[in-house]
Amino acid sequence: MKKIILFFVFVLQISAQNKLLIPMDLRQSDHLKAYGITFNALEEGITSDWLLNYRGGSFMFDYNENLALKCRLKGVSFETISSSEAAQIYALVQSEDQNMEVVRLEKSPKIAVYVPPGFQPWDDAVTLALEYAEVKYDKIWIEEILRGDLEKYDWLHLHHEDFTGQYGKFYASFRGAQWYIEQQLLYENEAKKLGFKKVSEMEKAVVLTIRNYIGDGGFLFAMCSATDSFDITLAAMNVDIADQMYDGDAPDPKAQEKLDFENTFAFEKFTLEMNPYIYEYSNIDIQPNEIGNQNNDYFTLFDFSAKYDPVPTMLIQNHVNVVKGFMGQTTMFRKELIKNSVYILAQRAETNQVKYIHGNFGRGTFTFYGGHDPEDYQHAVGDPPTDLALFKNSPGYRLILNNILFPAAKKKKQKT
Repeated sequence: MKKIILFFVFVLQISAQNKLLIPMDLRQSDHLKAYGITFNALEEGITSDWLLNYRGGSFMFDYNENLALKCRLKGVSFETISSSEAAQIYALVQSEDQNMEVVRLEKSPKIAVYVPPGFQPWDDAVTLALEYAEVKYDKIWIEEILRGDLEKYDWLHLHHEDFTGQYGKFYASFRGAQWYIEQQLLYENEAKKLGFKKVSEMEKAVVLTIRNYIGDGGFLFAMCSATDSFDITLAAMNVDIADQMYDGDAPDPKAQEKLDFENTFAFEKFTLEMNPYIYEYSNIDIQPNEIGNQNNDYFTLFDFSAKYDPVPTMLIQNHVNVVKGFMGQTTMFRKELIKNSVYILAQRAETNQVKYIHGNFGRGTFTFYGGHDPEDYQHAVGDPPTDLALFKNSPGYRLILNNILFPAAKKKKQKT
């Protein structure tokens, strides 16, 4: 009996020295659920090392049999690494001649997703990804934001919202559709309830509140129309740009010259699209005819120094560096309208078409990602949801999930 006990003690001592590596290169069977495994481990108080640029941005844990079991159950590939093998990996990653780095993930961020009532998870790529990866999030909307609930959260995602108060500029195509009529009533009733005369004024209050949240250290991620419409609203804070069918009165005829680009996060010197019948907010967005053939629509992830620019490096971790494009109400951003202070994370090669950007504001950050659904090239209103079980290795969706982990990161020197 004593020999059996000593044997198990020996096994436990050996296993305690092991590491569990979740590779994120082409050998990973389910990249998206790997993020969920990592996020939920942080929720349970288990720390992880994010090995930037090592095998696609792999995750290293102290070996834990329960964690290994979860990987098996979720179909996530993992490897058991001995202490000597782990030491070699850390030495490689921290070597000065390698563009790699070790970043400690310590605590999972509290996540909020900005969505209107009646929202379904498949309406938005981020919530699709969170649901598939099994990452917890809270839904919040206008009233919660304006009453100060954002202080409860570390990370905020903006649904494909139109912060200009023009209901996505769907008027020309969908003004008779039941969903459009109901949406307008929903927003008008919310504005009335909260004491605003117009939806556009309510949206400005929301944008200012989010701006202050970021300045105080919050992390913002936005996709599709929530990107440019947010910045446009910041620029138009003191001018009416919405036409009569949207807010009941005519826009300011001098709206363009009254824009204040000092207020914006990412874009400047853009020109508004003031025609209410045209499905576009400004010239920030790249048009379909500029993109051309779908088969040639790919964007390239930029390289950054993992040791000196760890945040943009985290945001572009992937198992490929060229990703297929996808469209949205806002598909891509015109490079010449992006402020010099902003990091360009991904762009179509040899074009002015930028897909993915990141920047700092106050003590927080913002990240904008053009397009609607990385695995549905031209998602239309009413289209069925994307089944991510069919796209569990999606590079486009990986970029979304990088964003939920980088707020948990603390740059450190690893002791092997």
